[in-house]
Amino acid sequence: MAILVTGADGYIGWPVLLKLTEELPDERIVGVDNFARRKWVEEIGSVSATEILSPKKRKNKVEEIGRISFVEGDLTSKEFVNMLIRVYQPDTIIHLAAQPSAPYSQISWEKAVYTQFNNNISTLNLLWALKENGLLETHFIAATTTGVYGAPEYPIPEGFYEIEYKGGKDIVPHPHMAGSFYHMSKCNDINNMYLANKQWGLPISDVRVAIVTGATTEEAKDELSTRFDFDFYFGVVTHRFCAQALIGYPITVYGKGLQGKPFVTLKDCINSFVELAKKDGDGYKVYNQTLGPVKIVDLARMIQEAAEEEIGLEVEVKHVPNPRVEKEEHEMIMENENFKKLIGKPMDLKEAIRDIFSTIEPRKKVIEAYKDRFLPKGLIK
Repeated sequence: MAILVTGADGYIGWPVLLKLTEELPDERIVGVDNFARRKWVEEIGSVSATEILSPKKRKNKVEEIGRISFVEGDLTSKEFVNMLIRVYQPDTIIHLAAQPSAPYSQISWEKAVYTQFNNNISTLNLLWALKENGLLETHFIAATTTGVYGAPEYPIPEGFYEIEYKGGKDIVPHPHMAGSFYHMSKCNDINNMYLANKQWGLPISDVRVAIVTGATTEEAKDELSTRFDFDFYFGVVTHRFCAQALIGYPITVYGKGLQGKPFVTLKDCINSFVELAKKDGDGYKVYNQTLGPVKIVDLARMIQEAAEEEIGLEVEVKHVPNPRVEKEEHEMIMENENFKKLIGKPMDLKEAIRDIFSTIEPRKKVIEAYKDRFLPKGLIK
């Protein structure tokens, strides 16, 4: 038996893989990836700000530990996934593999289809491989996204809510209101996982990941650093703002910046996945992986202040036309009791921002060389 981590070469997957070896020293850990994230970022003309080991060196490093196997393969291949599940017989799967970028999924017809095929077929293959190999007690822990909720004008529950209609009452899944073809792929994943739980009894932990912020964890740093993307397509807003500030580029806020978005630190994100791996699954449980909402314009000011305090730079905050179709003013208030029980005392977002600056400052020349990747052409004058 083993713990299987998909997307093990990714921003979240790599630190999860490393922390599992520290927290669960008696377990066999199997990482799986096809290294596609590296290709996608290269395709859009960018790089990781942090220096990361080549796939071969990463595989060698983790296999030196002795209890980690690293398997290269494509989860959209039925034959590969069936072999993987049959050979390793996982009692836990942490499913992190996905094309995770909303802007990338919106580039073209081709990218939208690719995103949904890649994400949804990978998940379906894993679910069916567990069923066909008689492993329906395996705890299936999946990274979805807070983005599946859309932007409703009411507090968002952790996955389910009670509804009354025309004299009837029931507890039902919260409706999905995705704002991109990537987010819709995660809605599809949720529907398929919910069905697998209801029809087969497969225990599912659905972790709805917020905007993850941070550059290092205790395990993933220095030579074992995880990637740090800062471009328009794969760089989350916090990372893009920090990279802009580091080189004296204006911190570019889309529109008014009055959207209150959900955030979580990298350390809390990783810790919650590892804590779930220590538990048995229980039905279909949702975890809103967020510390709470922060308005984008407030985030920009927070990073502006941190840039002055940490690296002595005065940086401009500049508003640019919003390239995304979204509400200009909205706050995502989300229940997160299930998530909070996993992590204990959360890490402060400001601490994560300080960690980012200290990590990427030595890589300033790399960011400077790729500053044209911050924004789509023509967005800033």
